[in-house]
Amino acid sequence: MAVETETADVVVVGGGPVGLLLACELAMAGVRPVVLERLPDPSPQIKANGLAGQVVRFLDQRGLYERFGGVAGVPQQVSGYLFGALPLDLGVLEANPMTVLPVTQQRMEQVLAERARELGVDIRRRHELTGLYQSEEQVTAQVRCGDDSYELRARHLVGCDGGKSTVRKLAGISFPGATGCDLVSRAAYATLPASALVPDTGELDVPGHGRMSPVFTFNRTQHGIFAFAALPDGNHRLLTLEWGSPPEGEDTAMTLDDMRDSVSRVLGIDLPLAPPSGPGPHMLRRLVGRSTRLAEVYRSGRVLLAGDAAHVHSAVGGPGLNLGLQDAANLGWKLAAQILGWAPPGLLDSYHTERHAAGRRVFMHTQAQTALMAPGPEVTALRELFGELLHSKDNIQRVADLLAGDDLRYVTTSAHPLAGHFAPDLVLETGGGPARLAELMRAGRPVLLDLAGEPYPAQAAAEWKDRVDIVAARCAQPPAAALLIRPDGYVAWAAAPGEPSDRASEGLRDALAGWFGSACGAAPAGRTRPER
Repeated sequence: MAVETETADVVVVGGGPVGLLLACELAMAGVRPVVLERLPDPSPQIKANGLAGQVVRFLDQRGLYERFGGVAGVPQQVSGYLFGALPLDLGVLEANPMTVLPVTQQRMEQVLAERARELGVDIRRRHELTGLYQSEEQVTAQVRCGDDSYELRARHLVGCDGGKSTVRKLAGISFPGATGCDLVSRAAYATLPASALVPDTGELDVPGHGRMSPVFTFNRTQHGIFAFAALPDGNHRLLTLEWGSPPEGEDTAMTLDDMRDSVSRVLGIDLPLAPPSGPGPHMLRRLVGRSTRLAEVYRSGRVLLAGDAAHVHSAVGGPGLNLGLQDAANLGWKLAAQILGWAPPGLLDSYHTERHAAGRRVFMHTQAQTALMAPGPEVTALRELFGELLHSKDNIQRVADLLAGDDLRYVTTSAHPLAGHFAPDLVLETGGGPARLAELMRAGRPVLLDLAGEPYPAQAAAEWKDRVDIVAARCAQPPAAALLIRPDGYVAWAAAPGEPSDRASEGLRDALAGWFGSACGAAPAGRTRPER
């Protein structure tokens, strides 16, 4: 019996936040993705509880910030954060990169699935990838749905299917790194007795340790890490980290008594814990061991990786979805350009170059943070020294940029300080009225922003108008005379105020060709000249 064969532009394997965002980015660009998700419904398991840093600003550019948070407004910076359970005073910074968005992973998946369906994305639940093979022209996915199976042929396939990625294994991409077994993480929802909490503030007053904030601040003792947070429903979220083997064993189901025993070991007190109230879902989880791994390559032929399929690391600081969603933002427009036929040489390969470097930075700082939280007098001494270093504004800025993802500068041909960095959200006055730069990025297209009223930007970019939006605007303190911004929010080129127009025009045309392909007329854009 012949196996049925279907076609798509891109197969996205994995219907979590990363896969769904990638599908949205592709659909916005006019590409036809199919999302395969083996689970019948979104997982009720409590995972991520928020986003921080650069990814929040990107979501604002797509109009998703308000949809995720449910409130209107502009992303706001937080005045403090943690690095390895050490406080960062971000309020002293003139350029604070740490914006946050409290949102559960379930809510992220719900909003992104709604947006994907609005864009016409084909999301197939209960469809599991069982095999793949590729040629120079296409990749074929073998898919099982219940008792049926079929083949799905596409130009490219992207694995967004988590740390145990089937795509990565089938593509033969190595996943080097390290796995340790000495760290035990426990997390649970519980009800704390009112007698254990400070009235009005909700703090936990722990003898020998002082008052602990209910805003999920990591507290280190010589026996581990403790954190808790007050939840809107009256319950509390608790977390402990301990080094060594779990005394209750690895294979037994986690219980609330296990959580209570762990809190007792870490804090040296007996903290009564009652089951959480309400229908749930409620977190009760033990993770033994730690794995820090980074895919050797993010692309193998027509198969690519994004999110946890490409990198796994400690959850300290919450970098996982921040990193993975930015993978999707980086890959989406480049993959679309390749399929639509206007990608310049090497554009798709730049996905690995740029995002692998970002993965290495997270690989490094999550390991460093875990090391700073470990018990022992040597670590205590290291923390004392590190804490002194964090009194310096320059060091605070450097660590904040690292956590936000702002420390990495992509390679460009432009020497302007903004080039290669994420674009600032400028407040503009345009021909259509006031607007933020983030609002000009809603369509997911490149934007050429003329801030000086010079004729050369529009003249130089005229032959790219099919791919690039040209906007003339004013702002109070323009950081450049003109900015060329990629669909993922990064500055591809910028001109300094007063830069000679002939030199600026030449640099702009080089950047347009280097990132967005040949000028219209030199090489047709769109599906009239497909990649193959």
